[in-house]
Amino acid sequence: MKPRITVITLSVDDLEAALSFYRNGLGLPTSGIIGTEFEHGALALFDLQHGLKLAIYPRNDLAFDAKVALGMPSATECTLGHYLRSREEVDAVMEQAKKAGATITDKAHDRPWGIYSGYFQDLDGHLWEIVWDPRVSCPVAEARGLPATPRSPDFRAH
Repeated sequence: MKPRITVITLSVDDLEAALSFYRNGLGLPTSGIIGTEFEHGALALFDLQHGLKLAIYPRNDLAFDAKVALGMPSATECTLGHYLRSREEVDAVMEQAKKAGATITDKAHDRPWGIYSGYFQDLDGHLWEIVWDPRVSCPVAEARGLPATPRSPDFRAH
């Protein structure tokens, strides 16, 4: 297996509502819902960066497709991290998420380990951490609008 991820799939209870949250609320680019011609095939894909995609897929269809029991959702299974270049950007994204209908679980603030971050849950309870880490800096990437890369060995991956 190569060390890369090409798609992150989030299971959702209401595909239309989740599509609206991510497309209209957070502004992620998508062609909308595809695969409706297939039983258990409807989903939406969002283009992120460098070929990475975010997929939203009905929870019951994902359980069916993966042949696993449909379990209770839990926000503490994992988080999705979104690193930004400043405290102001963190605050702006947190506000954007709130306006889109997210639940702010922890307002952005300074953490003891040197980062500034906050958490929100999307409409289906998926936990997002919005982060500014002063140890993460890459002026060339930032100038091109690309994500910064870690420069410090104590960089905490999220």
